[in-house]
Amino acid sequence: MPKIRLNPPELFPSERYGFSQIVVAQGRKTAYLSGQVGCDEQLRMVDLHDLGAQARKALENIETAMRAAGGTRDDIVSLRIYIAGESIKNTAAVTEALTGFFHPERLPATSWIGVAALARPEFLIEIEAVAVLE
Repeated sequence: MPKIRLNPPELFPSERYGFSQIVVAQGRKTAYLSGQVGCDEQLRMVDLHDLGAQARKALENIETAMRAAGGTRDDIVSLRIYIAGESIKNTAAVTEALTGFFHPERLPATSWIGVAALARPEFLIEIEAVAVLE
């Protein structure tokens, strides 16, 4: 299903940070992905101290989940990104991961939320996704 991304000039230009201000979508099936972190299926972390590496791995995990749901990263309409502790000061690493993952014309709407901690102390970032399929 087509998704329309809107970035009105009255709002700041978010595309350079890897997300759209608004996504309008319609489809027959919606997928709600649990938060993904920077570890593999054995809970092995990619890098305990690298926010960018954990963000990239979390996005790879989202792509794996999307395939299991019958979709692709282009079907994602919304992300909620939780960044733990002092890592919130390194948003450039998250921007780089997002802009490297999403096509510039298919950026999801996104919220970035700084939190004190996540489920495990080694998790620096957790990313939830919503997708509209078909």
